[in-house]
Amino acid sequence: MSGLLALLDDVAAIAKLAAAQLDDVAAQASKAGVKAAGVVIDDAAVTPKYVTGLPAARELPIVWKIARASFFNKLVILLPAALLLQTFLPWMLTPLLMIGGAYLCFEGAEKVWHLFAGQKDHGPQQAKTLDAAHLEEQRVKGAIKTDFILSAEIMTISLSQISIDSIWIQAAALAAVAIGITSLVYGAVALLVKADDFGVLLSAKGRLSVTRSVGRKIVRSMPSVMMVIASVGTVAMLWVGGSIIVHGLHDLGWHIPYDIINDAALIVSDFVGSASGFVTWSVTAGLDGIIGLLVGSALIPFVTRVVAPGMGWLFPEKN
Repeated sequence: MSGLLALLDDVAAIAKLAAAQLDDVAAQASKAGVKAAGVVIDDAAVTPKYVTGLPAARELPIVWKIARASFFNKLVILLPAALLLQTFLPWMLTPLLMIGGAYLCFEGAEKVWHLFAGQKDHGPQQAKTLDAAHLEEQRVKGAIKTDFILSAEIMTISLSQISIDSIWIQAAALAAVAIGITSLVYGAVALLVKADDFGVLLSAKGRLSVTRSVGRKIVRSMPSVMMVIASVGTVAMLWVGGSIIVHGLHDLGWHIPYDIINDAALIVSDFVGSASGFVTWSVTAGLDGIIGLLVGSALIPFVTRVVAPGMGWLFPEKN
C-alpha cells in the first residue's frame, strides 16, 4: 500500500511539474506573440493582395497553399535555426534582429513614401499575358517569399522575448507562437478575402430587406476595411521596427536613443498624471515609430538603388 501511495505521489509531482511547464510555455508564448504583433498585422494586411484578380473559387485554396508553406517554414526551418543560433551563436541574435527591424522600417517608410508621392504600393501586379494557372503560381511563390521574411522576423522577435533558458520550453513556446500566429493570420485572411462574396450573397439572396442591406454595406465597406488594416500594419511596422533598432543599440552599448525615449516618456507621464502607464507606452511607441520612419527613409535609396538591382542580378526571374 505504501508503495502505491509513493507511486501516486510521484505521479502527482510529475503532473504538477508538467502543468507548471505548460504554464511557462503559455506565458512565454503569450509574451512573445504580443511583441511580434506588428509583423502579424502587416502579414494579415499584405496577403489578401495575392488573390486579387484571380477566380473567386481559387481564393481559399491559394490562402491554404500560403498558410501551409508558412507552417512549414516556421516549424521545420526557422524554429530549429533560431534555437541553434540561440545555443551556439547567441551574439548573432541581436544583429539579426536589428536587420529584421531595419527591414520593417524600410517597408513601413516605403508605404508612407508611396502614400505621399501618390504612387501605388508594391503589390502583385496582374500580368495580362499569363493564364490563371501561371498567374496563381507566381502569386503563391511571391506570397511564400514575403511570408518567409516576415516569419523569420516573427520567430526572432519571439525568441528574444522568451526569458526561460530551457531549450524545450523555448522550442514549445516558439512552436505555440508559430501555430497560433499562422492560424490567426491566415484565418483572418480567409475571412477578409471572402467577406465581399458573403456580402454579395446576402444582398442578392437575403430574405429580409435588413439582411440585403447588411450585405450591401459589407461590400461597400470592404475597401475601407482593407485600407484601415493596411494603415495599422504600416504604423505597427514602424513602431516594432524602430523599437527593435533602439533596443538593439541599447544591448550593443549605445544607450542614447533608448535613454532619450525613456526620459521623454517619463516626463510626459509625470506631466499628465492620470493613466500614466498608457501615456508612457504611447509616447514610447510614438517615438519608436518616428525613429523607425527615419531609419526606413534613410534605407529607401540604398535598397532601391543597390540591394534591389543586386538581388535582381543574383536571382533573375525565370520566364
